[in-house]
Amino acid sequence: MIELYYWTTPNGHKVTMFLEEVGLPYNIVPVNIGAGEQFQPEFLKISPNNRIPAIIDTEPATGDEPISVFESGAILVYLAEKTGKLLPEDSRDRAEVLQWLFWQMGGLGPMAGQNHHFNQYAPEKIDYAINRYVNETGRLYAVLDKRLADREFVAGEYSIADIASYPWIVPYERQNQKLENFPNLKRWFEAIQARPATVRAYEKAEAFKNQTLDIEKSRAMLFNQSANTIQR
Repeated sequence: MIELYYWTTPNGHKVTMFLEEVGLPYNIVPVNIGAGEQFQPEFLKISPNNRIPAIIDTEPATGDEPISVFESGAILVYLAEKTGKLLPEDSRDRAEVLQWLFWQMGGLGPMAGQNHHFNQYAPEKIDYAINRYVNETGRLYAVLDKRLADREFVAGEYSIADIASYPWIVPYERQNQKLENFPNLKRWFEAIQARPATVRAYEKAEAFKNQTLDIEKSRAMLFNQSANTIQR
């Protein structure tokens, strides 16, 4: 059984997509990040960076004590290795998947995240920041579009590289992007969107979307952290 500490963010969706795809039993432990639940001591024990998602594998392959993993990319690799699915064993094919997984973790996710912040959440509109991150998001869309010109999925076969990137494309309108400008990406996006496992994963999120919060308190929880937040 996988205990999934989860909220309805792109990084949270990655893990439910994988678990639904491979049919691995799991239980969702909601962590309402807008309410500050990511700072609870019991959560920090498994996710010291106070970010979701995180998992506890209560039945690791070694048969030893439960294993906890934080960071969505690390979780995908761990689960892929545990199940032997969606990450090839062949060295060349594996490298293809991992480099595109890291591309998402180091590029698409952070840049789209800053895009979201300055477009949607920042208390003041800063044109330079908005233009910077909208343009960089578009550049990364173009990189992915070009990659998909001659293959169905990012690394050929469907893999954790696709699962990692897809949730960051879902809010493309909020990122001021048009899928029509990226036809290969659009075809890929619609194919993943239609997968039964993707549908089930996003249906899971619906149970948590109606939890309303004070927007100012939520903003303070999510965006006003500093070294003091960790050290106190």
